[in-house]
Formats: sequence, structure tokens, C-alpha cells
Amino acid sequence: METPDQIRERVLKWMPKARVEVLNCGPAGQHALLVHRDDIQEIARWLRDDAELRLDYCSNVTGVDWLPRKEKVKEGDKEIEKEFSGCLEVVYHLYSISKKHGPVVLRTRTGDRTEDTHVLSLTPIWRGCEFQEREVYDLYGVVFDGHPDLRRILMWDEFKDFPMRKDYVEPDDYEWEPTPHADVLDKAKRHYPANAFEMGPNAT
Repeated sequence: METPDQIRERVLKWMPKARVEVLNCGPAGQHALLVHRDDIQEIARWLRDDAELRLDYCSNVTGVDWLPRKEKVKEGDKEIEKEFSGCLEVVYHLYSISKKHGPVVLRTRTGDRTEDTHVLSLTPIWRGCEFQEREVYDLYGVVFDGHPDLRRILMWDEFKDFPMRKDYVEPDDYEWEPTPHADVLDKAKRHYPANAFEMGPNAT
């Protein structure tokens, strides 16, 4: 199968203005194609339909929360500290059932973590993305434009916030916990009447 660099080169021949780069993702050295969110749907369709790749199956969709950060980067002969704004990232793992190869890792990012959290849904390209994009929406807050049924899938409708965000703070009000115990019980006690855990005739 072609390398991510080779795939990128062919994408750019087909769509010269596409914004796509190759990332080395972590110590495992798994390379990925990072595609601008405005180009993601067109490039995804090309990856599915290209005669050499035929990436007809999306096995996994997940999210990454990138907090604002500073990193040292090289510019020419100098190393400078550069600021990176935070964003949310969606990661797709693609395989070809017909060609028996993969994965190709495809990534795209939102504009930021708070106001501009939209990306295009890839459910129209790979139907298997439907429930998994809902999970990323539910846990990270990524809004998938064009998704056929975008609603929470794990948390209840009234739940606020997104539990997989790195700055998520779990509540200490566990009224919804039917049988609090251990650490949950300690937190729940703050919201119960003072004598709620007493036993005997004086308990109310």
C-alpha cells in the first residue's frame, strides 16, 4: 500500500489547493493525513473511490482534545517557542476490504475548543461513522455538520459539558447516583442533610 506521503502527493495532483499534511503521531510513529476541515469530505470521498486505495471501511472514529500550548519548534537554524491555540481533533481509521490493506489514519480539526467546534460529517462517505461521530459529539463536543442524527449517545440529554475534555471537572453533586459508595459517597454527603446517614430512631 502507498505511504501517507505518496497518498498526499496524489491528493494534491487531483486537488492542488487541498490543505493536507502528513503528521508523525506519537512515539508509535503512526503517520496520519491531517486534512483541513473544509476539504475533509471531498478528500474522504476520493480515498474511498480511488482505484488504488478503495478505502471502503471506516473501523474507528475518535476524538482528541488539544489544549492551548507552547512548543519549541525549529525555524531555519533557530529554535523558537511557538504558541498553538487549542482545538478538537477527529481521527478516522480507514481500511480497504476489497484491497485488503490499511489502515490509513485521517485527521481533521475544529477552529477552536469553544465557539468554532464544527467539522463536516463523514457519515455520507462511510455509514459506519454514524454512531461513532455521535460518540465524539457527546464526549468531546465536536459538531458534525450534515450528520443524519446528531444527538447524545452515552450521556443523557440534559447532561452539560463533555466528559472527555482535558479540562472537564466532574460534579460533586451525585444526586443521580442511586447507591453512592467510596469516593462518590464522600462527595454526595456534602449535599445531604447532616443526619442523613444516621441510624436509629433519631434519623430522619
